Amino acid sequence: MGRSYAVKGRKKKRKLGDGAASDAAPTAEEAEELPLPEEAEEEKGKDEAAEGEEEQAVPEGLPVVPRAVDGKRRPGAIFVLERACLEVGKVGKTMQILNSDDHANYLRKQNRNPADYRPDIIHQALLAIFDSPLTKSGRLQAVYVKTEKGVLFEIKPHVRMPRTFKRFCGLMSQLLQKLSITAVGKREKLLNVIKNPVTRYLPVGARKIGLSYSAEKSVNLFDYVAKSSIDETLVFVVGAMAHGKIDKEYTDDYIQICNYPLSAACCLNRICSALEQKWNIQ
Repeated sequence: MGRSYAVKGRKKKRKLGDGAASDAAPTAEEAEELPLPEEAEEEKGKDEAAEGEEEQAVPEGLPVVPRAVDGKRRPGAIFVLERACLEVGKVGKTMQILNSDDHANYLRKQNRNPADYRPDIIHQALLAIFDSPLTKSGRLQAVYVKTEKGVLFEIKPHVRMPRTFKRFCGLMSQLLQKLSITAVGKREKLLNVIKNPVTRYLPVGARKIGLSYSAEKSVNLFDYVAKSSIDETLVFVVGAMAHGKIDKEYTDDYIQICNYPLSAACCLNRICSALEQKWNIQ
């Protein structure tokens, strides 16, 4: 009995010795490759911060562009973008702006046509307006957007719009749920949901011009704008949808500017170019 215990004891010691050898400190070459505990914690913190930044699609506020102020009161332009497809839906556990690329199956299950959900049209249209020299010169007075569901909101002319479509959708989702978006570090509302109709916010005496491919009156836009009064505020009503017509009941003139159907962004680029030529904006 005693000998068997002795044998077991020796085997146990050998196992402990083997384990101690395996737990021994690494060689100098291995030690150089292993990160220090502090460095590993720092790298882990950086990775978590980067993941947090990627998940945050939209900031709490929007940056603003410095306004061009020269002390002179000059006529400007106002844009009304109608029938924009901006609809919020609950996909999974989050509220998102529905679009035909990411939510086609979701829309089909609800017997909706995915081709009608094109928020990229209004995104491109807004970039065409806010990237133009017309806006940078301070001649843009306001932009009003009316969604397909009848929600009307105003965008201030000194807003810096998101460049990517994902961030734009996040911003629109936040706007339609919270009803306003403020400037970074300020209380100024840059995007604000307002009451219908849009005519209550237009200046008195402003000339409201509706543009559509189906209009009977065809004009040369550059000549048409050049003939307008110098002190007259021009309001351009443009459709921001994939198919259909705008509401022309409140417009003073209903015109066609091209023999071919144009996208909203292309149409707005032509309008901005005509106004820049009229007002000599280089």
